[in-house]
Amino acid sequence: MSEITLYVPRDAAARALGADAVAQALEEQGRARGLQVRIVRNGSRGMFWLEPLVEVATPAGRIAYGPVQAGDVPGLLDAGLLQGAAHALCHGPTESIDYLARQQRLCFARMGVTDPLSLADYEVHEGWAGLRAALRMQPRQIVEQVLESGLRGRGGAAFPTAIKWRTVLDTPAQQKYVVCNADEGDSGTYSDRMTMEGDPFLLIEGMTIAGLATGATRGFVYIRSEYPDAMQTMQQALERGRQAGFLGDDILGSGRSFHLEARLGAGSYVCGEETALLESLEGKRGVVRAKPPLPAVAGLFGQPTVINNVISFASVPLILARGAAFYRDYGVGRSRGTLPIQLAGNIKRPGLVELAFGTTLRALLYDFGGGSASGRPIKAVQVGGPLGTYVPESQWDLPLDYEAYAAVGAVVGHGGIVVHDDQADMASLARYAMEFCAIESCGKCTPCRIGSTRGVEVIDRITGAPDAAQRAQQVHLLRDLCDTMLHGSLCAMGGMTPYPVLSALNHYPQDFGLDAADAAAA
Repeated sequence: MSEITLYVPRDAAARALGADAVAQALEEQGRARGLQVRIVRNGSRGMFWLEPLVEVATPAGRIAYGPVQAGDVPGLLDAGLLQGAAHALCHGPTESIDYLARQQRLCFARMGVTDPLSLADYEVHEGWAGLRAALRMQPRQIVEQVLESGLRGRGGAAFPTAIKWRTVLDTPAQQKYVVCNADEGDSGTYSDRMTMEGDPFLLIEGMTIAGLATGATRGFVYIRSEYPDAMQTMQQALERGRQAGFLGDDILGSGRSFHLEARLGAGSYVCGEETALLESLEGKRGVVRAKPPLPAVAGLFGQPTVINNVISFASVPLILARGAAFYRDYGVGRSRGTLPIQLAGNIKRPGLVELAFGTTLRALLYDFGGGSASGRPIKAVQVGGPLGTYVPESQWDLPLDYEAYAAVGAVVGHGGIVVHDDQADMASLARYAMEFCAIESCGKCTPCRIGSTRGVEVIDRITGAPDAAQRAQQVHLLRDLCDTMLHGSLCAMGGMTPYPVLSALNHYPQDFGLDAADAAAA
């Protein structure tokens, strides 16, 4: 019997659900039965309701089984797991699973397919093609390719990536930097973590291309402290990349240099803001800087610095490998390419869905997510992290793109979607947003530091008011406070806290003890 390859994810979510125990059980059972089995710890496919997902390589392709627990392993082997035989846990060919088959995976094309730390696997699946193309170009040509692709920052601000790069390129300096914001602190988000754990060379390649495009020779990946697995995987990948010549003083014999390091963050949500991140990276307290100057002009250690999020950098290699037009053909309007959308909260099938901009929330919630996990009607969906708006059902058919959402006062953000059913108390969730801001504020500006504290108090007065007149008075005060925070805060921490508060108030006034007319009048 020839050796058979089994795939068991090493992704943190899969491990939390028992993937390590499953891999160990497969190894032990294989030895006990005298089977020739090779176990590859791959990245996750992002179908978290099926984790731990075990795949077996067969002549007809990979066959998927899940969710598998260690106790299921003997029965699976008895039933013919190694031959891809039928079983209650079998889902057939992995690539044919509807959840995967209907996606448009560009960034996540390798996710779950390869061994994350295998340079050979990465290269076989189009790895380093973008870097090799970039090495044949002048810096300005690389920037133009990224500009023509329409790529915008995937961290939430949606600023055109190439404009940052061009500013750094055009700013003279002895030393320039590339910094990756991997401080993924938004609730319900995990695409950055999945990339670092499941396809780390993709991030390394994208950041190296950014260095070539801007003249930066040093880079840092700032990883949130709650991601120990991502940190470990990135450090291993960086070392292998250096040894293979993809990093260092002479990239692939080109004479061009780029040095990259991973740094662990300080455990603060506000360090996801780019200037607070820079302060933390310099060894200081994570406090927001006033702008200007912009980081592209005076960033890390006062030098021109490119700062992008993980998915922004991860989008770049494919653009360079296949051309700007290929990437630009996905999406709608000014929102080009794809977005890795992360389904979380009260959802039956949580996981990562990569699609071109323009899909709808309704399609994501039901065609992919399968409705609520509780089986109850979905009431509200928070899009864009803990400071994103609560989107009501009347807006679930809007195309998911930056401009369409901005037109209704919502944000796409980092693509995180958290689902709540009809038992959710929107007044409590609005209060939580204010409390979250009060806890996580860096404290530098008054609207954020004081406004969030007063916001908690005002919401408590609204929900505790004895009559409609007093509630209306406090609602008026809350709106006035939110306006001050929105327009007076130094960064998005205080500036976006009103989004969930006002959206909850506007769309779910009954949860505040108000009727729609009273809420609108206030």
